[in-house]
Amino acid sequence: MKQVKLIIVFFFYLISLIAQEKPNIIWLMAEDISLDLECYGMQAVKTPYLNKMAEEGVKFNNCFVTNPICSPSRSAMMVGAHQVKINAHQHRSNREEPLNKNYKPFTYWLREAGYKCILGHHGVLNKGRKIDVNFKHTAIGPWDGKTSFGLFDKYDTFKKEDQPFFAQIQLNVTHRGDWWDSVREKSEHPVNPNDVELPKFMADDPVIRLDWAKYLDQIEYMDNEVGMIFKELEDKGMADNTIVIFIGDNGRCNIRGKGYLHAPGVHIPLIVYYPKKLKGGEIRDDVVSSTDITATILDYAGVEIPRYMTGKPIFNKNFNREYVYTARDLWDEIEEKSRSITSGDWKYIRNDIPETPFEAGQAYLEFYRPAVHIMRKLKAEGKLNTNEKIFFQDAKPKEELYNLKQDPQELNNLIANKEYTKVLNKMRKRTQKYDRKMKPVSNTYNPVSPISVPMLEWIKTDKPLLYQQMLEGVEIGFQTLAKEYNQKNKK
Repeated sequence: MKQVKLIIVFFFYLISLIAQEKPNIIWLMAEDISLDLECYGMQAVKTPYLNKMAEEGVKFNNCFVTNPICSPSRSAMMVGAHQVKINAHQHRSNREEPLNKNYKPFTYWLREAGYKCILGHHGVLNKGRKIDVNFKHTAIGPWDGKTSFGLFDKYDTFKKEDQPFFAQIQLNVTHRGDWWDSVREKSEHPVNPNDVELPKFMADDPVIRLDWAKYLDQIEYMDNEVGMIFKELEDKGMADNTIVIFIGDNGRCNIRGKGYLHAPGVHIPLIVYYPKKLKGGEIRDDVVSSTDITATILDYAGVEIPRYMTGKPIFNKNFNREYVYTARDLWDEIEEKSRSITSGDWKYIRNDIPETPFEAGQAYLEFYRPAVHIMRKLKAEGKLNTNEKIFFQDAKPKEELYNLKQDPQELNNLIANKEYTKVLNKMRKRTQKYDRKMKPVSNTYNPVSPISVPMLEWIKTDKPLLYQQMLEGVEIGFQTLAKEYNQKNKK
């Protein structure tokens, strides 16, 4: 009997040793940012903690999301498979539809491998608990995909007894929100609007400069949150055995950004820190898809990559991605269908609904993009230059082709240039091949009606002075007004 007890004790000791060898993994997902960090060359912003993370880890220059809108992009990352393939590509749709039985969220596999899965963090703005995926789910609880749909085990805190753990933390401050002004007001060194460098497709206007400076203020706040998380790891003695991955969930919420297939909407930062295994200061230019990050997490956890995943582990010696295939579909009330591939050197976009312009008067953007209002007015006055007019065309081009090495801001559409016919034909065919490969597993389509649409009409009729402020480029406080609107219309 004594021998049996010793065997049992030794067995559990071995289990604990194996668990300790597995790395903890933290996935920091900053909302609505492009390559707008100091370590990526953004002017006027200071990001010392992310700079340090890049200096001691690996920085990727060519990482792209598979959709430029939050919920489809997050759906793809949560499963590790392209959002079109799993029928999660329509924004905030199919929320009561279980994920197809052939797919599982990657946290299922992590839990099977002995990981405690944690959502959010006690110290970041709004606790970082956002999930926002387009299939039936609950935040906390078990998953079987039939009667149980939980994605995580617990909220907000990681402890030594949780090891090995995976924590997904949303850095929400960079998302447009009513807090932007207060973050700027409390900053010890608010970004000077005169110091910012605007893209060539944005008008140089004081309101637009101030809005950009506010955005960079949020990035600096977010960088401090990253520093706070690293300090916690050090204080708890976990820093050396914890992988930290930093990305954006989609591009910045501004002109040609979030919601669009141009670089500001799909090109995101990716920094991976793992002192045990990675050489610090490495910079990689190979093309990476956001779904590859999901596969990489499973690979680090010792999980065999499921065959259904379209992502691949980026530190595998055989990793080689030629293109990232990106899709834009429904976003709130705007029906859309555009497809794109990028090789890092070239970008091809096919707009299947060209009659819907880039600037489609979407209600959400009326609240959250001061530059749209300012540039709309400048257009009416005939004051936009050729580059600034691109976003305000009456219709989209049917196709777009850009040489990213020569034209990183995608200002010169080469689609009619016969010199690039061979490149165009190759990328057309490859996009069509991806269309077939990523054919959705079902055609279920149950989108959520956005509150922004009736809210905008309410603002116009009931709060004309606020609406006038909006037209002048003031963010009038969407969240606060949404509460008032919901209370007013409560039955």
